[in-house]
Amino acid sequence: MFDPSKLSEMMQQAQQMQERMQRDLRDKTVEGQAGGGMVKVAVNGLYEVTKVSIDKRVIDPADPTMLEDLVRAAVGQALARVEEVRMENARSMAGAMGLPGGMF
Repeated sequence: MFDPSKLSEMMQQAQQMQERMQRDLRDKTVEGQAGGGMVKVAVNGLYEVTKVSIDKRVIDPADPTMLEDLVRAAVGQALARVEEVRMENARSMAGAMGLPGGMF
């Protein structure tokens, strides 16, 4: 049963959980790659690109489009993985709050 006198406490707990989730997501890193691993991009759970690695064998001044496509593919893969991490994190938080598992 909802107790209005506990609203302030509940809001504070929700804010603390949100802050913890942000820290957790900042600390989680996923990697996307393309070209058989010749281009790698690391992205944290806050969608921040933290590292880009490009093998010099894919750097062809005569064909910059190929490298652009590889970078775009690696970034796309990393971002898709970030979505998975964020959903896992949301499910975990929901479980900790006692919410039904099917919400996420």
